[in-house]
Amino acid sequence: MFEQTFKNIDDVLREEAGCTTELDYTEQTSWLLFLKYLDDLEQERALEAELAGKPYEFIIDEAHRWSAWAAPKKANGTLDRDHALSGDDLIDYVNRKLFPYLQSFKQRATSPDTIEYKIGEIFSEIKNRFQSGYSLGDALEYIDELRFRSQQEKHELSHLYEAKIKNMGNAGRNGGEYYTPRPLIRAMIQVVKPKIGDRIYDGACGSAGFLCECYDYLRRGKLTTKELEILQKHTFTGKEKKSLAYVIAIMNMILHGIDAPNIMHSNTLTENLSDIQDKNRFDVILANPPFGGKERKEVQQNFPIKTGETAFLFLQHFIKILKMGGTAAVVIKNTFLSNSENASRALRQELLSSCNLHTILDCPSGTFIGAGVKTVVLFFEKGKPFDSVQGTPLFSQGKPLNEGMATRKIWYYQLDPGRNMGITNSLNDKDLREFVELQARFAETEKSWLVDIADVDRETFDLSVKNPNKAEESVLREPQEILDEIAALDEESAEILAGIGGMV
Repeated sequence: MFEQTFKNIDDVLREEAGCTTELDYTEQTSWLLFLKYLDDLEQERALEAELAGKPYEFIIDEAHRWSAWAAPKKANGTLDRDHALSGDDLIDYVNRKLFPYLQSFKQRATSPDTIEYKIGEIFSEIKNRFQSGYSLGDALEYIDELRFRSQQEKHELSHLYEAKIKNMGNAGRNGGEYYTPRPLIRAMIQVVKPKIGDRIYDGACGSAGFLCECYDYLRRGKLTTKELEILQKHTFTGKEKKSLAYVIAIMNMILHGIDAPNIMHSNTLTENLSDIQDKNRFDVILANPPFGGKERKEVQQNFPIKTGETAFLFLQHFIKILKMGGTAAVVIKNTFLSNSENASRALRQELLSSCNLHTILDCPSGTFIGAGVKTVVLFFEKGKPFDSVQGTPLFSQGKPLNEGMATRKIWYYQLDPGRNMGITNSLNDKDLREFVELQARFAETEKSWLVDIADVDRETFDLSVKNPNKAEESVLREPQEILDEIAALDEESAEILAGIGGMV
């Protein structure tokens, strides 16, 4: 229904001098979509209020509503081009009047979880990149064709928007940080099994893929009005540091059905772990935190295990903010399992002692398009009421490895789709079906095995993936044998060249 409209919008953006990448296309589409959604939402609420005989107070002033500046209509419902702004007048209005007006909502909002605050935050963080008012006018006309009234319309728009986010992930540069493959997210959710009433959290939410997929998972079946309200208002929390990702996350959740998403624009890692209280904790954590980044010294001071590696700081945060008995699934680079540096070793020690690390999914190269490292997914539950972040880790108390520990056995699964992964061969749900089925009973197969925690090396806490069931690979030749063969081939080549030289 709307696919061609999205293609038309992209065609306009490709011709626009101010937009050069897929990231720009998604950013500009996002703020236009948001304002059209807001107008549809307001019109719907106003109609409901009128039918109920109640007044309705619009959020957006009449002069700045979509129907006033973006798409004024004639009595017959067609676009009134005589009253529509165009060219330089349109660009001037958007930059000098509309954006400042929308930015002011942040100061006027009563709290950060209101739609008013989201409006102010969004338009404080992005800018209009259109330089041509005529291009913007064309884009507005196409956006006006979209409708957000029915669930079917929202469902289609959410799929089209997800496709745009995926294209960002394939666009090179830093686009991949916005996109975690949806089949992997769905498999993680199926293992974690969130339920209505759980508080679900992603402290590095990017485009909110985990939260959106979780919403879809929980939305299945018939829900009561109370359950729907819980899903809308009391279930999902996300935090995102980067401006563009924050805007995309809000728009993505709106399209999936959350009217006022609880996404905060903040750097999770600046929060001191010692300030986290029980009321701040969550039942379920699903996340793919950024790795490879480096955090400043002052940020590291918020954590007991000091490290500049962003992903390791996030993992400490997740362990701390998870409720006792809560469950988590976190993507992390596979070198975390075996790095010998003190921070990695201490963090593995912390994870094993305070949580039940029951499953490790080993992902193949190419799972994340454009990422140069291999990843694993850690599945764990918060263990006994022993807070080793603020106390002494059990390992450090001199107890045997199999005593007083939350982790007893770890089930590993080595994902092998049987093909090279890439843009044209991306992960699909079928690839992960076996993993989900076997994980439910921790079955041992050629691709999966159990490791007893008592067998983990006490000095290194090495948890690296070593499949004991994999067929023996060819034994590597000794270096000296290879060198001898090279020398022999060199001698043979010299003889041949000498023979050719004699014939010349």
